[in-house]
Amino acid sequence: MGLPVFDRERLRVFVDSSAFQRAVIAVITLNGVTLGLETAHELADRHATAFLLIDRVILAVFVVEIALRIVAHGKAFFRDPWSWFDLVIVSVALVPASESLSILRLFRFLRVLRLISVVPGMRRVVSALFAALPGLASAVVLLLLSLYTASVIGEQLFREAAPQYFGDLGRSLFTMFTVLTVENWPQVAEDVMAKEPLAWIFFATFIVITAFFVLNLLIGVIVSAMEAEVNAQRWQEDQELELEQHIAVMNEIRALNEKVDRLAAALPASADIGASSPDGRCSCRHDGGEAEDVGIGAAGHADTSATRDS
Repeated sequence: MGLPVFDRERLRVFVDSSAFQRAVIAVITLNGVTLGLETAHELADRHATAFLLIDRVILAVFVVEIALRIVAHGKAFFRDPWSWFDLVIVSVALVPASESLSILRLFRFLRVLRLISVVPGMRRVVSALFAALPGLASAVVLLLLSLYTASVIGEQLFREAAPQYFGDLGRSLFTMFTVLTVENWPQVAEDVMAKEPLAWIFFATFIVITAFFVLNLLIGVIVSAMEAEVNAQRWQEDQELELEQHIAVMNEIRALNEKVDRLAAALPASADIGASSPDGRCSCRHDGGEAEDVGIGAAGHADTSATRDS
C-alpha cells in the first residue's frame, strides 16, 4: 500500500525544495573536505575514529536522501539518468570493504562527483557535453587524421635528422601530440631545425591547422551544444510558467462563472415585477404607491400612463 497522494505530493515538494538541495550540497561538500583531510596520514591516524564516524553519518544521510527521492518520485526516479548516477555512487559505498573488495573503498571519493547531479548549472554543462558527442565525433576524427598524417610525414622527413623525435611512427605520434598541445614545441622545432632549417614550415603549418582551426572547431561544437541545452532548459521553464498562468486564469474564470450563476439564481427573487398584459403592457408598482403601465408601441416608443391610488 503506497503513500496517500497528498503525503507523496508534500514529500515531493520537500525533496525538490531549494532548502533540501542546499542541505545535500552542504553534506557533499563536507564529505569532500573530510576525504581530502584523510590523505594527511598523520591527521588520519590521530583522528581515525572521528573520520570513520563522520563517514558513516554522511553515508547514512545519502541513503536517507535517496530513499526519500525514490518514495517521493516513484517510477519517475528511475527514468532520470542523474538519479541512477546518484544511486550507483551511494550503492557502491555500501559494499563492505573486505580484502578482496578493498579497491571499492576508493569509490568513496566519487561521492564528491554528486555535486554535478545536485547543482543545476553543473548538470547543464555535463548534459551539454553529452549532447555534443555526435558533433564532436566528426571533429575528433578530423583531429586524429591530421595528427596521424603529420606524424607519418614527420617520420619520413626527419627520421635521420631527429631520431629521438621521429625515429619510428610511435615516437612521431607522441612528438606531434606534444606539438599539438603547444607545450615545449619550440624545443622540438629547434632540435630538428639544427639539421633541417626549413622544418619550421612543417611545424608552423601543423600548429595552424590543428591548434587554431580544428581545436577551435571542437570548442565551437561544445559551445553550440551548451547553448542549445540552455535554450531547451529555458523553453521548458517558460512552458511550465505558461501552464501555471493558464491554470490560474482558468481558475479565476471558473470562480467568476460561479458568481454569475449565483447572481442569476438570486435575481428573480429580489425583484417585484408584475405580469405582462396580453397587449404587451406591463404594470409595475413603485415604493411611492404609484402603479405605472408601460407599453411599447409599434414605432418603438414607450407609452406610459400612471394612476395614483386613492
